[in-house]
Formats: sequence, C-alpha cells, structure tokens
Amino acid sequence: MTRLLSDSAYLLESLPEIWFGLVVVALGVYLLLDGFDFGLGILYAEATESERQTMLAAFGPVWKANEVWLVLFGTVLFAGFPAVYANLLSRHYLLVFAILFALALRGLGSKLREERDDEEWVRFWDACFVVGSITSPFLLGVFVASWVLGEPSALAVGPFVVGLTIVVLTVVLGAAFLGVKTDGELRARVSRRGQLATATYLGLFVLTAVVLYGRYPELQSTLLSGSTVAVVAASVAFGAGSIVSFSRAWFRTAVVAAAGLAAAFVVFVGTLLYPWVDPAATLTITDAIVSPLPLNMTSIVAAIFMPVIVGYFVFLYSLFSGPTPATSY
Repeated sequence: MTRLLSDSAYLLESLPEIWFGLVVVALGVYLLLDGFDFGLGILYAEATESERQTMLAAFGPVWKANEVWLVLFGTVLFAGFPAVYANLLSRHYLLVFAILFALALRGLGSKLREERDDEEWVRFWDACFVVGSITSPFLLGVFVASWVLGEPSALAVGPFVVGLTIVVLTVVLGAAFLGVKTDGELRARVSRRGQLATATYLGLFVLTAVVLYGRYPELQSTLLSGSTVAVVAASVAFGAGSIVSFSRAWFRTAVVAAAGLAAAFVVFVGTLLYPWVDPAATLTITDAIVSPLPLNMTSIVAAIFMPVIVGYFVFLYSLFSGPTPATSY
C-alpha cells in the first residue's frame, strides 16, 4: 500500500516500459481488428451487389467495436505519456482530422447506402465506403510513421511508403477474414487477391526498410540489429504461410498468418521507437512517463478493466465466428 501511494517509486521498476508496451499492443490490436474491416472495404470495390450485401453483413456485428482499440490507444498514451499525446495531436493536427474524416466517410458509406432505393445514391455511398477504407489505413500509417521517425510534417517519403504498406497489409487481413466468412466465387476471388496482396506487402516491407536505412541514419544500427532481422525473418515466414494458406483455401490458417504479419509490423514499429517515445521532442520513456502516484493508481484501474475488454472481444468474435449467410444487410 505504501508503494501504491508513493510519489517517488513505481509499483514495479519496469512500470514505465510496461506502459510503453501497452501503447504498442493497443496499436497492434487496432491494426489487426480494424485491418479486417479496411481490407474488406477495399475488396468491396470489385464485388457484385449480392456480394456487397454479404460483405456488409460479415463485418456489421464487429466493425464499430473494433474502433474501441483506437480509442484505447489514445487513452493509454494520454494516461501514461500525456506530453507525447499533446505533442502528437498538436504537431499533426490536420492529419488527425483527416483520419477522423476518412473513418467517418466509410461509416457513412456503409450505412447511408441503405437509406434510399436509388442506384446513383447507392453508387455514391459505395464509392465513399471504398475511398474511406483506402484512405483510413493510409493516413493512420502516415501518422504512425511520422511519430516514430520524428518527422515534423507528414509530407515525407518515409511516412508515405509506410502508409502504402499498411494499406496493402489490410488487404491481406481483409481477404483472410472474408475467406472465413464467405464461400463461392467471392471466396475464390479474395483467395487470389490475398496471395497477390501478401507478395506485394513483403515487397513494400523490404522497400520500407531500405528507405528508412537510406533516409534516417540514426536508425541504421537499429535496422541492422538482431531484433530487427528477427522481425524481418518472421514477416517472411508469416508471408510464405499466408500465400500457401490462400492457395490451398486454408482460410483460418490464413487469418493466423495475416495476424502474424500485423504483429511483426507492430513489433518493428516498437523496435524502431524504443527507448524514445517522442523522437521529434527528444523524449524517452523515462522523460515522458507520468509521476509514480498517478501511474500506480492508473495501473490498478487498467489491471481491472483490460481483462474485461479482452474478454468482451473474445466473446464477440466467438459469437460471430461462423460463415456469413448471403442475406440482406
């Protein structure tokens, strides 16, 4: 109890690093779960009307819940590193609003298309859904890269390449998700798209590493370290597993492989960032973490509610785990 109420000592010596890990984990789970939705929205562009009804029914029960992890990412960052939260939002003010607009566009597109029985109306909102599904992961990738690379502006080569890489990764995730949820011609098509997207993602991942090595000399030693090489090797292994799984219609295995790709990417991001938590402001984890008393109290609250949140998502995905019937959305 004395340590809990202490203003000079953390409950655990490594508590600041644990909170840094929570930030990375929240970001990773959001990329994984909303990545399914973003990829579905991109693949939606070439679907027939009946296939679109099936696709919307497949993601309808879970997509709003997935965005809880984006809120959780911001909440954990604010609770543990309030200075970084304030710096990021103020430094990338317009980019954050662009992300919110893109997320709203895809939400409106999927909902408003059903409000009128008019072909032009439906076509317009379908286009909004696809555009929002492409721009959301791209802008989120640009935001994360600008943060990790310490770029004061989002208009740089590194963030642009990372944004493209994230878009393609979400196509891999969306194809794996749809392979489990659908059947027939739609399943066969997403299988082909999944293989192509996986190969493209691996190429872009390598391109990202090359661009970072060439343009950010301060990251060169990290990029050549054993941990980074292990992440690259894991990505290649998961990528190979993803291509084989798609080609043989092992879609549950494809989901695991795609999740592995997303996890490896987020570990790559965390490896590049550590021990900094805001490179642009030259803030390390030790510099930016809140003082012991509030962090100790917040850690107790997090220890209570995180298992509840995780349990809710396990229940939600278990409840809607089967194939989606071809039905009206």
